[in-house]
Amino acid sequence: MIFGILRLGFFAFLVMLVVYFVLSAWSRSVRRGKLAEEWDEEGMSGDKEAFIEQGLIDYDGSLRRKLIFGVFVVPYLVIGVLVYVVNFQ
Repeated sequence: MIFGILRLGFFAFLVMLVVYFVLSAWSRSVRRGKLAEEWDEEGMSGDKEAFIEQGLIDYDGSLRRKLIFGVFVVPYLVIGVLVYVVNFQ
């Protein structure tokens, strides 16, 4: 019984890891596109790539980046609550 739960948890972690990396890469790509669009719309001068890299550094510390980490937390919380409700209510 316990090994089945551990195996489920391990494979769930692997799936969530893949989802996290895909979601993170997609979100970073969208942010890069928005920074490039902002550069073009405002007609800025200077180095466009440096502007985009600085914007991505700022993005790395943003709340959105931290919320993507919820991919790991939320499924385990939901499973834990469901197990509790089914067994103890």
